[in-house]
Amino acid sequence: MWFQVLVHELTEKCWDKCMDRPSTRLESRTEGCITNCVQRFIDSTNFVANRLQKVAGQH
Repeated sequence: MWFQVLVHELTEKCWDKCMDRPSTRLESRTEGCITNCVQRFIDSTNFVANRLQKVAGQH
């Protein structure tokens, strides 16, 4: 369930950010935007998870 929520959130954020108009093909600019968006999302999620784990370990 948690994974599905993350995938939905990721798809929504990156789609809204990168897809400026409907198209039958994925343009290289759009593909690059989606790749960067996904990577930033994963990095941010990992950072927050690691930080929460450290904070939880201190208590």
